[in-house]
Amino acid sequence: MIGTDIAIDLGTYGIKIYVDGKGIVVNEPNVVAVRVENEEVIAIGSEAYAMLGRTSDRVKVIRPLVHGVISNFDLARYILDRYIRQVGGTRMVMPRVVVSLPCQITAVEQRAVVNAISSVGVRRVYSIPEPVAAAIGAGIDVCTPHGTLVIDIGGGTTDMGVISLGGLSISQSLKVAGLSFDDAIIRYVRRTYDLIIGERMAEDCKIAIGGVLDRPQPAVYRVKGRDANTGLPAFVDLQSSELIEPFLDPALEIVRVLQGMLEKTPPELLGDVYVDGIVMTGGTAQLYGLDQFISDKVKMPVHVAQDADICVTLGAGQSMKFIEDMDNKQYGVVNPLSEVY
Repeated sequence: MIGTDIAIDLGTYGIKIYVDGKGIVVNEPNVVAVRVENEEVIAIGSEAYAMLGRTSDRVKVIRPLVHGVISNFDLARYILDRYIRQVGGTRMVMPRVVVSLPCQITAVEQRAVVNAISSVGVRRVYSIPEPVAAAIGAGIDVCTPHGTLVIDIGGGTTDMGVISLGGLSISQSLKVAGLSFDDAIIRYVRRTYDLIIGERMAEDCKIAIGGVLDRPQPAVYRVKGRDANTGLPAFVDLQSSELIEPFLDPALEIVRVLQGMLEKTPPELLGDVYVDGIVMTGGTAQLYGLDQFISDKVKMPVHVAQDADICVTLGAGQSMKFIEDMDNKQYGVVNPLSEVY
């Protein structure tokens, strides 16, 4: 399998790896459990995520990426090395890698990602903006002279852009995404019920009953934590309707940035977007009512892509067909990839 190509979606919530000819072979939480006394890694992925909020003072659970960029280089490199070896074993030698990156990542942040990947032994590293990868994964032909607006709402960042001829005509990125909705739940429960809950409980609650619009059938979820007054265990049964108000702030921030981007979009491309509608991808795009909420605010149809949570990974994997054009110097061919190493 020498020369096997792989695609990596290195996100705040999780890491996904696509292997050419096999599809997605790794889909794990992007967390690491470390022993405090000697910084030894004791677990990664799902095993480490199970420890989140449940560790002793001898173990800490760390997310190597925060808001889509690397915050702990050594742990990010460790995770990449483990999973790249896992998908290839001893048969894969020096693969070529396509990595999806936030659309407005700085040169320093991009270099940190590229260095982390290249340090584990690869031949070439190519990058693709997350909105472009998401569009490809959603089944959109990005190489035509036609405008498509994609909003990718992940765990740490929301990336949006208008795509035409294989590139971004205009884009925006903001650090408001899934974690922001989790934090809104934590703050609401603490303020309203004097109950302190953890990150995992908030995420489970968001997935179970979270939404920005009223549900036809109200839902209830029991959140458990510590009473802020007594310090004793306590619980509260939350109604789905209660979460609408705390969710409005992050939802409106996404809308505000989207409206600002639309105002700067070339009119021809905006006309295409108005006809086709907006495509939403990412795990948080599946939050109940978020697509309708955005549609009401911008007066355009909004569609949630099929398999929204893995669109970026699928698109990065499908974009590997453009590697040969780039390596063979096929100039004049529209190519969404950029060689960065």
